[in-house]
Amino acid sequence: MYLQREDHIKGLIRLLSMGLRLLTLVEFQMRQALAGHQETLSGLYIGNPKRATARPTAELLLASFRDITLVMVNARGQTYAHLTELTPLQQQILKALNFPVSIYTLLGPVSDEPP
Repeated sequence: MYLQREDHIKGLIRLLSMGLRLLTLVEFQMRQALAGHQETLSGLYIGNPKRATARPTAELLLASFRDITLVMVNARGQTYAHLTELTPLQQQILKALNFPVSIYTLLGPVSDEPP
């Protein structure tokens, strides 16, 4: 990436710095929660789902949410949505980070009747 303008360079550095701070905060909060309850997380490692860790990285935590799917269909003037359910691991991560599960369930309107 090539940036010429100084304000663009400053903006990119600030954005990257904020992202790094967020990753660090997520990692710290998760490790504190696990240490406080003397728990470990298993299921983060794709090749070894039974492997447990008390010190997960932010990258592994975020990667555990990679299979989330939100499908929205507009038919006959109505919007129908399907949101995949959270796995127990994902629920445990949200709980440890002090996020309510509703932060996920409110992403898409719930519709029982498909089009």
